[in-house]
Amino acid sequence: MKRVYNFSAGPSILPEPVLQKAAAQMLDYEGSGQSVMEMSHRSKEFESIIQSAESLLREVMNIPDNYKVLFLQGGASSQFSMVPMNLMTKNGKADFVLTGQWATKAHKEAARYGEANVVASSKDKTFSYIPELDPSTFTKDADYFHICLNNTIYGTKYTKLPDTGNVPLVADVSSCILSEPIDVSKFGLLYAGAQKNMGPAGLTVVIIREDLVGEPMEKTPTMFDYRTHVENNSLYNTPPCYAIYICKLVLEWVKNDMGGLENMKKHNEKKAGILYDFLDQSKLFQGTVVPKDRSLMNVPFITGNEELDAKFVKEAVAKDFVNLKGHRSVGGMRASIYNAMPIEGVEKLVDFMSAFEKNN
Repeated sequence: MKRVYNFSAGPSILPEPVLQKAAAQMLDYEGSGQSVMEMSHRSKEFESIIQSAESLLREVMNIPDNYKVLFLQGGASSQFSMVPMNLMTKNGKADFVLTGQWATKAHKEAARYGEANVVASSKDKTFSYIPELDPSTFTKDADYFHICLNNTIYGTKYTKLPDTGNVPLVADVSSCILSEPIDVSKFGLLYAGAQKNMGPAGLTVVIIREDLVGEPMEKTPTMFDYRTHVENNSLYNTPPCYAIYICKLVLEWVKNDMGGLENMKKHNEKKAGILYDFLDQSKLFQGTVVPKDRSLMNVPFITGNEELDAKFVKEAVAKDFVNLKGHRSVGGMRASIYNAMPIEGVEKLVDFMSAFEKNN
């Protein structure tokens, strides 16, 4: 059986033990005589799966009791609307820091529902850094303050959270959730598309402080009201059952195989260090991010020559290093080295890059 090294930004690599367990249970989940794909979401078997997934996520992320965990559909992009519909309801204002495409889209969507203020942006240098924030520029009566904690396309991450006082901090954590510990208590709401570090596409996880589940805007659709999903334990309608099951298996892997998020962080720092150390001494390749703001998950790099970039991506595929082409909006290359990417995969990529440099 052939397995490539998959550096895709998402849907992305999954842990092999998870895939193996899912394969073994495909036709018969724990003696039920059926696949999870076929199972009623109202069955006691699936109820056990979704409850286990929530319990594991709470344990692994150390989520306080006054937060609700929701398993939803619609991707992180639906949260761009859902957050303002539910939270931008007291003063009709929110603050945004623009550090990439997804933060920009979240801001654009929120502007449809109220006053969406941009307090800082790194667009001036192609989102290659996290801007310094001045709390005196924050909107004191904002309903929430939105950031994208890790920027998948541009390879930046926050190393210091903004001090928003009593204004709830909201973060898109799609491409960094489960990669290292997060102090959930510092946020009012966290949301993440699962297809980078948690499971397959189709599942979106929302972690929301109880006091923020309240009165949404009057015309908020039922499915976009957080109360709907809180009151029905994420089972108001048929949830993405199989994706939740895979998420449960991933969480078991994080807890039992990797030893939790502190160990996961060390694992990810080691991987990223191997690649960044090579880029820092390379005469051909260069990273595109200010070093202090570098992501552990997404590493963009270039040669400075578009034809050479294309040649590198083509030759990489021939060597079983796939999905290294940069996002269409920025070009170049990007290696997404999520939790499931083994250290060996990064080492072999660096060996290939080194050989490519010698030949070109």
